[in-house]
Amino acid sequence: MHARIFNRVLMLAALIAAALAVASQPVLAEKRVALVVGNSAYKNITPLDNPSKDATLMADTLGSLGFALVGGHAQLDLDKAAMDIAVQSFGRQVQGADVALFYYAGHGVQVAGSNYLVPVGANPTREADVDFQMTDVNLVLRQMQGSGTRLNLVILDACRNNPFGSRGLRASEGGLAQMRAPEGTLISYATQPGNVAQDGSDGHSPYTKALAATVRTAGLDVFQTFNQVGLAVKRATGGAQQPWVSSSPIDGTFYFVPPTQTAPPQVAAMQPDPLQSERLRADPDRIPLRDAALLSELNERLYELNFDPDTPDGLTRAITKLQQRIAMAPTGEATEGLLLRMRKMEDLKPWGSIVYGPDSNKWGISWNHASRRAAVADARGNCAGAKCAIELSFYGKSCGAFAISDKSWSLVQRDSIQRAKDAALDDCGKAGKACRIIGAVCADGSGR
Repeated sequence: MHARIFNRVLMLAALIAAALAVASQPVLAEKRVALVVGNSAYKNITPLDNPSKDATLMADTLGSLGFALVGGHAQLDLDKAAMDIAVQSFGRQVQGADVALFYYAGHGVQVAGSNYLVPVGANPTREADVDFQMTDVNLVLRQMQGSGTRLNLVILDACRNNPFGSRGLRASEGGLAQMRAPEGTLISYATQPGNVAQDGSDGHSPYTKALAATVRTAGLDVFQTFNQVGLAVKRATGGAQQPWVSSSPIDGTFYFVPPTQTAPPQVAAMQPDPLQSERLRADPDRIPLRDAALLSELNERLYELNFDPDTPDGLTRAITKLQQRIAMAPTGEATEGLLLRMRKMEDLKPWGSIVYGPDSNKWGISWNHASRRAAVADARGNCAGAKCAIELSFYGKSCGAFAISDKSWSLVQRDSIQRAKDAALDDCGKAGKACRIIGAVCADGSGR
């Protein structure tokens, strides 16, 4: 008798444990399928630095959130045939799925009102070539339709400058065209239709960087997620880039990361500060940052303080230099205490910037901006469409000068406009050629 009761208790406990396990893993109850494509190594047009890195970041992020990836990983540097195969395979795998997601980073153009993704080998010389050498976004949408999914997501970080502007493609315009989202579909553009998005200067585009961090936030539904991404990109680019969403009615609610008991949807949507002082543990200077959103904030703040966290080693060096500046132990580690101190530092402004592209011999200049990122974006916007990768940014009472000859060039920052000019001419002249100043300004706009 006692044995039967004991066995029933064990069976009941097992059933309860199984139910709790299912309830605690809502992500696994959904079948999520994603195709992630990043094209950087273009053969016949301007290559892009970051799309392959962006795609890898998104594939890793989506994989950690329960998405099955077509091909098992990010699909990088695809030619037209490979893109067709990937999209067709995506169409087969999303059959019967709950959520289908397509992400693309790379060149994208609109021709005659339609949007095309550009494979790495594309080389059109006339408008009639487009359908044979590029991938129409509508082809991707058709692969999702009729698949039985309750939600389709199309994410296009593909609005760079039109690379075929000099090819005589008269129907090709800047940015991408707005598309009508089919039933149960949300389309997210890195910037507004017809506008151009930034490729990014720190290893990732501003849009993908914000997206990868935001989708990890528990309790944000799909609309809140893309709204937060848009706000983050707008802030990061000083208003120069504003993401755009086109959506049809969507049945039900979708979370990349479902709400938890400690972070219900209404609280997560407000994004409470996870580093409130009353919640900090002892000695925050020794507690490493783990949260992706906080690490992203740390990178942004380092950048705005003129410390460049370009690579993992660069991040360590940037942190070490900042720690030395603010009298912290130079450990090079990203900690809660470091971020708290950075939040209390005064904003540095105004900002000025001078940028230069040695390959194109184009340059741009800006001044009197509220942030470094805004100053750089403005200067590069004056760069005549060229990629001006060399940057000199300065703030407050500092001034910058740009000197050049037919053999050398120099960008120099000093505490006055005359000292900046003198130092730039001296540095440029070391090559033995007479140099001239072609651009100089102080951060507040004086000295022009």
